[in-house]
Amino acid sequence: MPNPLSFAFIAALLLMGVLRLWLARRQIAHVSAHRAMVPAGFTERIELAAHQKAADYTIARTRFGRIALAIEVAILLAFTFGGGLQALDDFWSPRLAGLSYGVALIFSVVFISAVVDLPLALYRQFVIEQRFGFNRMTLGTFLTDLLKQVALGLVIGTPVLLVVLWLMERMGQWWWLYVWFFWCAFNLLLLFIYPTWIAPLFNKFAPLEDAQLRSRVEALLARCGFTSSGLFVMDGSRRSSHGNAYFTGFGRTKRIVFFDTLLGRLQSSEIEAVLAHELGHFRHRHVHKRIIMLFVISLTFLAVLGQLITAEWFFAGLGLHSQNTALGLILFFLVGPVFTFLLTPLLSLLSRRDEYQADRYAATNASASELVTALVKLYEDNAATLTPDPLHSLFYDSHPPAALRIARLQEA
Repeated sequence: MPNPLSFAFIAALLLMGVLRLWLARRQIAHVSAHRAMVPAGFTERIELAAHQKAADYTIARTRFGRIALAIEVAILLAFTFGGGLQALDDFWSPRLAGLSYGVALIFSVVFISAVVDLPLALYRQFVIEQRFGFNRMTLGTFLTDLLKQVALGLVIGTPVLLVVLWLMERMGQWWWLYVWFFWCAFNLLLLFIYPTWIAPLFNKFAPLEDAQLRSRVEALLARCGFTSSGLFVMDGSRRSSHGNAYFTGFGRTKRIVFFDTLLGRLQSSEIEAVLAHELGHFRHRHVHKRIIMLFVISLTFLAVLGQLITAEWFFAGLGLHSQNTALGLILFFLVGPVFTFLLTPLLSLLSRRDEYQADRYAATNASASELVTALVKLYEDNAATLTPDPLHSLFYDSHPPAALRIARLQEA
């Protein structure tokens, strides 16, 4: 029976869908309108063909995103008002009980969602990425990665889910606080083990052998007071021609990883500038701040769930007549993103602020002009549009638009 939550959910879902479609429409129109000419400030650095490729790539991805949105909304409605979750409960509850029931129910939802997403992932990788020359992944590699992800999900996800469900069942009204402590500990553990145990399952990591570049990087690290467990090159070219560099790990397990595609494109001075930007994130403690923010958000969400888990109106308002902890958990995390969607621009704003801070740090400890050159090459190689719609960028983009970012660096 519909109740106020039912109407609130439909309203929030409609608002999210309409806003996302409107922003996508703006993005397509704005990028198309500026496709014919390289923007001022980039005419001597970016060829028209590269600019148009970036425009076409952006438009293709945005159009595909509208299709993915329609499927996402359809699946969400099918699980809630369409009776999908209730049907899964009707199937598993006579056959299993307790923790085994909860694990079976949640894995069923995950499996169905993954099956629906599989054609989208295949199209994204082997049609869009292939069309624009970015895909280097074979179907065999794609399927192998998929099997590894499933195996990891079972090996890691099953015990985590069992602990969470056990805590929800046994810890009384404060179960959400115990789950939060466990969730924080688990995420910190992942930060430690990911670089040496999980990442190598998907990519090969070799020590950086370029002596000149290594010397330059080590000098930068010394100037910035940064220590790491090693400098590594990752075989990113096995899957994509996109280039990047990143930090991974936590504490003593921190390591610096360069994509081989990045090293093949940038000069040593440009790589140093890119790495200085990443060190800026470290110096300003952006990673630590994001971890703390994640923990605060997760605590808030779990506290809210702690109040909803026993509320009959919560289940009834979203299409269920059954009520238990496993159903409440999966239902909350299905519908939660709909109600929190409007927080997206705030999170994007915080991320762009961090990027500007990291850029200023790089300009101080390396070369602003070399970072500009590197960024232009990366924008070109990754077919990132130079002319995003301002509102679309404001809402979604974790990095500032190229023109604004480079203008600030040139003023440094």
